[in-house]
Amino acid sequence: MPALAALAHERRLALFRALVVAGPDGLSAGAIARALDVPPSSLSHHLGLLEQAGLTTVRRAGRSLIYAADFAAMRALIGFLTEDCCQGLAPETACTTGDCV
Repeated sequence: MPALAALAHERRLALFRALVVAGPDGLSAGAIARALDVPPSSLSHHLGLLEQAGLTTVRRAGRSLIYAADFAAMRALIGFLTEDCCQGLAPETACTTGDCV
């Protein structure tokens, strides 16, 4: 699963989380670089891998590239991870004590 591989890197996970916090409006590459203190060349690499994994979208706004989390892809990933949780019962119903895996 490419999404899990992309998020396995600490910096990409931090980047994706920042985009989730930013919401659907996203952030410019420059704002991301400043917020996470990431060099532009590294940032381009990490953003490219998140985009290839289907976790982010990118759009042009004037001279800036705006990156945003793909919330449908994020929900699909969460669904995949919790699909077999709690013997098929809804996690919020079956796992109220946090002791089922």
